[in-house]
Amino acid sequence: MGQKCVSLQQSNDDGHSQEGGHSHSHGKNVNKQALRLSFIIITAYMIVEAIGGFMTNSLALISDAGHMLSDAAALGLSYFAMTFGERRASKYKTFGYKRFEVLAAFINGITLIVISIYIFLEAYKRFSEPPEVMSSGMIIIASIGLIVNLAAAYILMKGDRAENLNIRSAFLHVIGDLLGSVGAIIAALLIMFFGWNLADPIASVLVSILIIVSAFRVTRDSIHILMEGAPSNINVNEVQDMLSSIQNVIEVHDLHVWTISSDFPSLSCHIVVNDIQKSAVVLKKAEDILEEQFKIKHTTIQIDGPETQCDIEEH
Repeated sequence: MGQKCVSLQQSNDDGHSQEGGHSHSHGKNVNKQALRLSFIIITAYMIVEAIGGFMTNSLALISDAGHMLSDAAALGLSYFAMTFGERRASKYKTFGYKRFEVLAAFINGITLIVISIYIFLEAYKRFSEPPEVMSSGMIIIASIGLIVNLAAAYILMKGDRAENLNIRSAFLHVIGDLLGSVGAIIAALLIMFFGWNLADPIASVLVSILIIVSAFRVTRDSIHILMEGAPSNINVNEVQDMLSSIQNVIEVHDLHVWTISSDFPSLSCHIVVNDIQKSAVVLKKAEDILEEQFKIKHTTIQIDGPETQCDIEEH
């Protein structure tokens, strides 16, 4: 009579421990506060810059105001996404709503690309017939905008840009605005001292190029997460090698590493052992390696006996 296949499966999520949960919650609160305050500042000045752009007939200011409009929407959406993402998981949304943050980052990136394309088209029209621009009013408004964007960027720097894709996309929006203000100031100075009206559309194009590069990166990263790709900071082959090197482990298969949101990596796999009595020891060692070496706390690991390996090879 053949032996029965014995397996042990365990799900581990230390991310909800008291200490880890407190740290994670504190980081979330800092990010939310940064987004809320930045949203208020950007929205207030966006209205001023839009009016000033039309009054001075400056494309650089109008494009920057348009970008600030997308910023206001992006920051508001990001804040809503983080708040909405805190909702508890349900039987229909078993991971909760954390991935809504990634969806918001994706929308932000696409919005930036669309706005940049619009500015390119508008600038193209102005290259043939550069309009008159009120350089004095333009430089005043752009200088105030620079100060506002520096303040917003400083606030967002306090957030967790390295780990949270949503904060990073919002920060890139503000940096794009900051560059837009710098470009508008330089263009205003060239117009004021040299009468070079072409400086206005050129400045808007240069800023748009920088914006579209950043937007592409955010969009690419958010799509990667939505497609459940492996985190860029985790080498899947290295994970498999380290798990395979654990004593009593014969094989590691069906290994999957992905992210629920930008700061929530997850892993699932099957580990085949040569002695099912060692399952608990192997499982504990695997969890320790994943948490200490790769910062993966949310894991689902199934430990299988040697008979399972035979079944796998037969199929």
